[in-house]
Amino acid sequence: MNLFYKKCHYIPPSNKGLIAYTSDRGGSYDIWLFNTIYGSNIQLTKGLADTFSIPRWSPNNRKIAFVGKNRILYVVTVDSGSLASIDQLEEGSGFSLFWSSDSKRIAYTKQDTIILYNVKSHTAQSINQTGASDVQFFPNGLELLFQAIDTSGISQLYRMKIDGSDKQQITENKEGLLNNVRLSPDGTFALYTTPGVSISIIYTVELATGRVFEVKGGPLAKNYYPEWSPNSMSIAYSATAFDDGGGYYSQIRTVGRRGEQDRVWATSNCFATPVTWSPNGREIAFLAGCKEQEFAHEMWVLDFNHPIPTLLIAGARIMSLQWSPSPTLKLPRKTYSNPTYKVSFKYPSHWQKINDERYEGADGFFQISAISAGETIDEVCHGEAFQLLMPYGSMPRIAKTNIQKQEACYIFPSADQPLEMNSQAALIIRYPKPVEIQGTTYNYFILWADQQHINGITRTLIFLN
Repeated sequence: MNLFYKKCHYIPPSNKGLIAYTSDRGGSYDIWLFNTIYGSNIQLTKGLADTFSIPRWSPNNRKIAFVGKNRILYVVTVDSGSLASIDQLEEGSGFSLFWSSDSKRIAYTKQDTIILYNVKSHTAQSINQTGASDVQFFPNGLELLFQAIDTSGISQLYRMKIDGSDKQQITENKEGLLNNVRLSPDGTFALYTTPGVSISIIYTVELATGRVFEVKGGPLAKNYYPEWSPNSMSIAYSATAFDDGGGYYSQIRTVGRRGEQDRVWATSNCFATPVTWSPNGREIAFLAGCKEQEFAHEMWVLDFNHPIPTLLIAGARIMSLQWSPSPTLKLPRKTYSNPTYKVSFKYPSHWQKINDERYEGADGFFQISAISAGETIDEVCHGEAFQLLMPYGSMPRIAKTNIQKQEACYIFPSADQPLEMNSQAALIIRYPKPVEIQGTTYNYFILWADQQHINGITRTLIFLN
């Protein structure tokens, strides 16, 4: 079996966003973020995840829920890194977690109980339901879809209101357990696999009519990890196959929601691999690099417009992954404080300290200093922007503003800025009170940063007393 992979320097996907994944790349299992623009990796937790941990993004991109060590349910806020422990789940359960569309609640099950936890009010609602699993909210936020056992002891899909009333059976299943239940993003279809692990067939259900469609799937009837596309029209999944050399591998496939147009796009040398869609639905990320059918050590991405998989990550073990729901980047941040220059602000947490005044990362930088010159902000800004060496290019743009109620200006580079300046922009602010540094009095603070990050840093800037 030949993997038609392209091992090369990182080529960013066409869509922005973050891929959350579980890995031991830091020495213990944790939740990490892969920045699809710059190819950088950011550690989100420290020693809290486990091999079974699956990160679940909130629809607004701001939080990730996962079940970690000792089966504790955590919710981490992505941009701040703050963590909340919600509950401890029972051993042997499926640990399925699903967010409401407004990102306020998480649905999960524990001890024959459906629990709807509100991350805003920190309150929980409980609904008794024997054998329930895969509980998830309909887009309207008023109903739930879930799997449970009927009066004959057979697994079925149900829907009911979030207060536990008006329970309705959807399927007329006659035999095996319904696993990996997933509601389509538009709430019109559901999918599941059955009956188990050795044989796993994917089915979809049209909820308005109850019609069931079978997905033909791979050659061995071992079809795993089905996931809906963002537009609810397709399903991506992993299908196990057997090669001529006597080994298992998996096919990365997509299929329509009624089982039509089933197609193989790529292969992985893992027995099976989770898959995840990009926010725009034009790409799929999956895992590979399994050694003797053990854990994956690589993450790849496939662009449907250029279907040659590209390597994103290699090296450490990777257990699961999920792409952020939208392309907005909400990277974790740390607080930088400098009592000498009397300022504090937030910056991307993965940037490393170069010295007391400068931090850098693969995707940007900041550096600070102070200026003792000029009576007017216009004079100071013009002098910085139009230096003889032209660090901002020949036609930089000056934009006057107010920061912390003080006169300020931005300096943005022109298109002919030298490449070695790394897209440097600047912010100059008049100090509320002149600052003395090493015997010299300064009346302006200056921040240099790459153009992409300077506005975000400035929004958090405050002067210290």
